[in-house]
Amino acid sequence: MTAGIVEILYFVGIGLVGGIITSLVGGASLVTYPALLAAGLPPVSAVVVNLVALMPANLSAAWWDRSQLPPFSAGMWALLAVSAVGATLGAWLLLITPENVFVALVPLLLGLSTALFAYAGPIAKWLARGASSAAAAERSRWTATILSMVPVSVYGGYFGAGAGVMLLAILMVVANGDYRSANAIKNLVSGVNCLMASVVYVVQDAVAWTPVAIITAGALVGAVVGVKIVRIAPREAMRRWVIVIGALLTVAFAWKYWL
Repeated sequence: MTAGIVEILYFVGIGLVGGIITSLVGGASLVTYPALLAAGLPPVSAVVVNLVALMPANLSAAWWDRSQLPPFSAGMWALLAVSAVGATLGAWLLLITPENVFVALVPLLLGLSTALFAYAGPIAKWLARGASSAAAAERSRWTATILSMVPVSVYGGYFGAGAGVMLLAILMVVANGDYRSANAIKNLVSGVNCLMASVVYVVQDAVAWTPVAIITAGALVGAVVGVKIVRIAPREAMRRWVIVIGALLTVAFAWKYWL
């Protein structure tokens, strides 16, 4: 597919906005996916372009904010492994199953994730309460996080709209309620999700490379801008915005897929 100057600017704009949202809170697909549909891409192609194009932005945001990442312990590696396997499975499901089979779960996942995000601090303390030591409390948090990651990572590779918010909610528990740390882990995990899904799509020759290349360029710039913003934004204010966004997305997706 070729692109004229207007289409190029349009795709760059999609990438720029997507990169900023990706770095700040996640959920960029809720903006970029409809924009790709408006550009004339078929639904499945739009999902593929969206995930492949935003993958470098996620990894870039994680790199620029890497000081907030936790040590790469066994729990962290297990988290990334589960995420990679789940995203790979989700990508294959996208190519072989009807979209509405899986997206019907989106409102439920978003609603639970938003509640998890809102009460991440108390949940982390509750998980640690019954632990016999600090190490046991740490294992408890990682176990709960990894188990919660399974359905979200599958969904991330399958469709992805709102997956960033879900991931951020889950990761707030292992980050002890620290928004900045959870956001950095979210960017890394999202990057791994998109990378594994991208491999599947490339192997299956399902990628429209022209829009991917243009959107990626804009998204990389947007990711850097987003990281700069998140470094100076008040953490509690960002946390409240995520809760509001998650609640609104839950209602919007429930209206779309359940009513």
